[in-house]
Amino acid sequence: MRTSKPHRIVQVGKPIVFLLCLTPLAWLTWRLLSGEASANPIEAIIHGTGNWALRLLLITLAITPLRRLTGRVWLVRFRRMLGLFSFFYASLHLTAYLWLDQRFRWHEIIGDVVQRPYITVGAAAILLMTPLAITSTRGWIKRLGPRWKTLHRLIYPIAILGILHYWWLVKADWREPALYAGILSLMLLARLPTKRWPWPRRCTPRAEPSSP
Repeated sequence: MRTSKPHRIVQVGKPIVFLLCLTPLAWLTWRLLSGEASANPIEAIIHGTGNWALRLLLITLAITPLRRLTGRVWLVRFRRMLGLFSFFYASLHLTAYLWLDQRFRWHEIIGDVVQRPYITVGAAAILLMTPLAITSTRGWIKRLGPRWKTLHRLIYPIAILGILHYWWLVKADWREPALYAGILSLMLLARLPTKRWPWPRRCTPRAEPSSP
């Protein structure tokens, strides 16, 4: 049986997207091993993994508007992978903070969470991401039914918390978090219920575990 063109695109594209998502980690590792990361390699790991967690989260959110704009329904088949890689980098970000920066000194970690707002919102974002990653499979979609979509709408407050975390962290140079905030605003605007958007109307693709 001949496979359709969109199916072939997805088959070829998934390994490519997988490798592209690993590229930032490979680049960061190479810079650390070569001594080019920065004067503070721990800070480079924490910031690098956090930045890519947020970037991949925004790319995940961009899938739905791109699908509507282009009519390429097969784009949603990449959404789960992108969302899970965002969680992967967020987990590395958290692990680097707990292990490399704080050495699992829990009294200091708890103090940071309570006293520093940017750590508080960052911890909240990763906490909210966890059930989304766990329930990203088709099995969980069937178990949860309509509640699955409701749960995965947490991606919106997660993205807002992630940008707040970054904005409050940088303090002075807010250009990059402001850019991310602008992109997120466009992603949210594209989801407003209106009949005026010039999206091509296509059939709904087969369900793919992913964020909305």
